[in-house]
Amino acid sequence: MIKGITWIRPVGSAAQFDRLVSFFSALGFAQGRSWDQPAERPGVAGRGRPFLAPLGNLELIDGEPPTMKTHLLVEVTEVDAVHEVAHRWLKQHEAEDRISTVAETHWKSRLFTAEPVPGFTVAFWAWSEPLRGKPVALEGDLSAEGMRFALVVARWNAVITERLLAGALDALLRSGARREQIEIARVPGSWEIPAAARKLAATGAFDAVIALGCLLRGETAHYEAIYNEVARGIGQSQQETGVPHSFGVLTCETLEQALDRAGLKGGNKGFESAAAAIEMVSLSRKIEEKAQGGMAAHA
Repeated sequence: MIKGITWIRPVGSAAQFDRLVSFFSALGFAQGRSWDQPAERPGVAGRGRPFLAPLGNLELIDGEPPTMKTHLLVEVTEVDAVHEVAHRWLKQHEAEDRISTVAETHWKSRLFTAEPVPGFTVAFWAWSEPLRGKPVALEGDLSAEGMRFALVVARWNAVITERLLAGALDALLRSGARREQIEIARVPGSWEIPAAARKLAATGAFDAVIALGCLLRGETAHYEAIYNEVARGIGQSQQETGVPHSFGVLTCETLEQALDRAGLKGGNKGFESAAAAIEMVSLSRKIEEKAQGGMAAHA
């Protein structure tokens, strides 16, 4: 059975490789598991940096439409915002002439192309009708611009929680949050996270609270008792304050499992928790705007 599609594109030089990695990272692509092959034997040295997307497909075309000037197309939700990020990156790298304007296509979409390195062209596009193929639904966006976040980080198992913190900050800053709008509060362990989260949420100074900690089972039942109370406390704080809380507390059997979920093999739970917080703040704002619009219509 088919599981996935990987499109491999060799690049001409190490400089072009680094440039493309920088370009796709700036646009917010999640990196897969990288690999580096040392030059122990002639012809086998190299590096690989996979970039992941939530959805992929292979499309065969008999004849090339006039607007299709590349074999790599990336569908996005907000093509104008992506164009702004890509243009800013190209300008910083003195290549701002290698990006087109956003234009309508004959297949009812809006598209632009960018060439981060000569000969490597990428097309970014979005449907002209945003709701095409989708049920009408409220969804949060992954833009953290103008949002304020509090991160509560446990010092216990710091080898894990520091990795979670790095992942969370990476997600926030990459999504448009400013450093001065991010507050980091450190607590002794995961047990103390709910109390600190509640205090921070109650101030009204933050749009979301991100809880980061790590619990390892060990050989006693102490682990389960703490986990249940931590989960209950964070959930209760969210419900009573109305401020979104994201749950980035790892509960693992072993240190190896925790390391895998803190950036080695299973992604980074801190990054995922921060992304969830951004989306929930965006969704909360949309719900409030819609409710206010409905009240205005009935006034």
